[in-house]
Amino acid sequence: MKKAFVIIIILFSIISCDKKVEKIEIKISKPKPKKVEFGFNYGDFNVIHDTIKKGDSFGSIIQGQNIGDKRVFDIVSQVKDSFNVRAIRYNKPYTILRSKNKTNKMQVFIYQPDALTYYVIDLRDSLAIAYKKVKPVTLKRKIIGGVLKSSLSETLGNNSVEAALATRITKVFSWSIDFFKLKKGDRYGLIFTERFINGKTYDGVEELQAAFFEYKGKIIYAFPFQKDTTSGKIEYYDDEGKTLKNFFLKTPIKFSRITSRFTMNRFHPVQHRWKAHKGTDYAAPRGTPISTTASGVVEQTGYTAGNGNFVKVKHNGTYSTQYLHMSKILVRRGQRVTQGQTIGLVGSTGLASGPHVCYRFWKNGIQVDALRLNLPTGESLTGNDKTRFLKQMEPLKRELDSIGNL
Repeated sequence: MKKAFVIIIILFSIISCDKKVEKIEIKISKPKPKKVEFGFNYGDFNVIHDTIKKGDSFGSIIQGQNIGDKRVFDIVSQVKDSFNVRAIRYNKPYTILRSKNKTNKMQVFIYQPDALTYYVIDLRDSLAIAYKKVKPVTLKRKIIGGVLKSSLSETLGNNSVEAALATRITKVFSWSIDFFKLKKGDRYGLIFTERFINGKTYDGVEELQAAFFEYKGKIIYAFPFQKDTTSGKIEYYDDEGKTLKNFFLKTPIKFSRITSRFTMNRFHPVQHRWKAHKGTDYAAPRGTPISTTASGVVEQTGYTAGNGNFVKVKHNGTYSTQYLHMSKILVRRGQRVTQGQTIGLVGSTGLASGPHVCYRFWKNGIQVDALRLNLPTGESLTGNDKTRFLKQMEPLKRELDSIGNL
């Protein structure tokens, strides 16, 4: 009997091995998460997205929702302390949330004046309520660097960085670097923070933390530092604590190119004769802003047949500068101007073959070549300020040096 039982077990095992086991896969579809925005679950409403068009007003927009003139008047009156209905601007987005029942009644109006803030007008009760909200912002640190293969703007664009950072960098280094003289192959390194709304929507650059550029074979660093902790004012210094802000800017125009230099013998493109050219010509499109390269007082403004519209600025007892061929003068004689202030616009008035500014420079009453001068520099950090700066700067410099393999 025992032997028969063993045989039965063996046969059962053989039969079981021959059977094909069919696997049944059960796919469970997960419900799609409902979109939540501005604090509202869109799945609970009929949602309309639109933008303010020319001629639109808050009243005309919500009147189109069939709520009646009396209700419109009441809403405007009830929310006036929290939301100025006249503040809505052309081409700004808004969202309307309507009920899902047969009435399809407007329940919420949301207006976005910018990417960061929005206003909500909640109409779900008899009394309208308005409030302002600011979306959460996350800062993310970004480090880029290497070798320039194109212009600064194109380099930043290739790294998915907003073009506005190029303007900020140009301003920081404007006393030290002429960015049109940067060459392909020059090294650079940048450390900065970027803003992201709700952790995902890019909102531009928040802060430039450190930077360097190779310029004419020399590495020039820039580190922000708050010398006066009560004022909140930030200035930029190099790796030795010397300010980058010098007495004079490198050029009177951003993103320009030199078309003619200071020389005692140049063939004039309009007069067609050889003569001295005691200035530096910077070509730029008509209407480009011209900045005074140092603070001072406007000594002269006017027009001559040769200079066209011009402005001359006296900076101190030693230095004066002049800016020629303007299309428009934006300052008056006797006016005090600050370094970098726009004093006119590029043009081609007077003896000019095209739009440019002729930049002239006086030292002790004699016209000299501004590009060959050793101009006065700003102050350096000392004492406790320098100690604080070096402690803050050194880890950033190590990061920059690792980027550029310095």
